[in-house]
Amino acid sequence: MAFLLLGITALVLIAGVLLIWRSSFRRRQSGIPEGKVVYNDLDAWTTLEKPLFDPLLKLTGKPDFVVEQNHLLIPVEVKSSQSPTLPYIGHLLQLTAYCLLLERTNGKRPPYGYLRYANRTLQIDYTQELEATLLDTLAEMRSKERRGELHRSHQDLARCNRCGFRSKCDQRL
Repeated sequence: MAFLLLGITALVLIAGVLLIWRSSFRRRQSGIPEGKVVYNDLDAWTTLEKPLFDPLLKLTGKPDFVVEQNHLLIPVEVKSSQSPTLPYIGHLLQLTAYCLLLERTNGKRPPYGYLRYANRTLQIDYTQELEATLLDTLAEMRSKERRGELHRSHQDLARCNRCGFRSKCDQRL
């Protein structure tokens, strides 16, 4: 009986070690940075949480992941494409918006965020310059919207079909 109990204990321990190894391997494969994942917008099995919102800027957003590193919340934006030589300005501004929203909602400025592409993960510093560019871009967009000067910036039907403003857009493809 003791031998059977010892055998079962050994099997449970081996299974536990294999599960921990597999979990670590899958996380490294995913490119998600180290740290505790405190938010995940890509998991179809969980209820989506309320988006981050800044009432002053009237800016809202949901990063794909938020990881906690050194008591700071760090946004992770996942892109399905291969990494460009330099990140696209739209990707940088989207990540910057998530950094800003995290700062405004929890009071702590993240020093950086991550852009996760299919082939690599880039750590992007959350600088005053990027924040200023984001705020300038938001002001320009709102000014053009008030003047009726916002126009579709692409000819991509798939992009149009995925757009959250499609139902209200008079320029949809």
